[in-house]
Amino acid sequence: MRLILKAVSHAYDGLHALGPVDLTVGAGRIVAVVGPSGCGKSTLLGIAGGLIRPTSGEVLSAGAAPEGCLNPLTYVFQDFALLPWRTVAKNVALPLEGRGLGAAEVRARVADALARTGLADFAGAVPRQLSGGMRQRVGIARALAVSPAVLLMDEPLSALDAQTRELLIEDLVALHGRAPFSALYVTHNLIEAVRLAHEVVVLSRRPGRIREVVQIDTPLDERAADGAGMAALADRLWRSIRDEAATADREVQHG
Repeated sequence: MRLILKAVSHAYDGLHALGPVDLTVGAGRIVAVVGPSGCGKSTLLGIAGGLIRPTSGEVLSAGAAPEGCLNPLTYVFQDFALLPWRTVAKNVALPLEGRGLGAAEVRARVADALARTGLADFAGAVPRQLSGGMRQRVGIARALAVSPAVLLMDEPLSALDAQTRELLIEDLVALHGRAPFSALYVTHNLIEAVRLAHEVVVLSRRPGRIREVVQIDTPLDERAADGAGMAALADRLWRSIRDEAATADREVQHG
């Protein structure tokens, strides 16, 4: 399934915050969205997921959702959003409840999601027993349990330290290699964007419009070995947005 945003715009109380933006997330593709603070990245993600109604434009889908898809558009949040009193397995099972699934199918979906994210040995643990990286893996497993068509990822690694972030990047690359998924991935971290995305959409400062779309042809699993090349690409992206980022920062501080 492809997710298509056509000329979407949004305004808050008369302030033009975003758009118009045209963007497509293709099947099996990861599209990262970067740009200065306040450029509308999270607003764009909210519009894509139906949490925010665009002032103008529309969100469409094309093609079939994956087999067994229960929730075509599924979020992975920055703050993990786990229920502390539930075990890992029961947190992963949460979005499966109330859907009329048999117990055997629920168990199978949970087991599959835990296996894909390397959590099978932690099914009985509770969130406080896990590191930040492990808790985010639970959040990713929970999203995968519903067999989504497109993952909507809102700064999913930003709360993690640098080492844990690198491990999660490697996990996501491996996960995509085993079973390619589609994602719209919002991040401030340009290294994350160039390591994980097939294309990087660069938004301008408010109102956020697309300044550039950078296609990255290097296979995901080869990028870690090309650290210098990925760093150079991230640096080029930073130089392209640096002046607008500085202006946006002054607006956040003093506007």
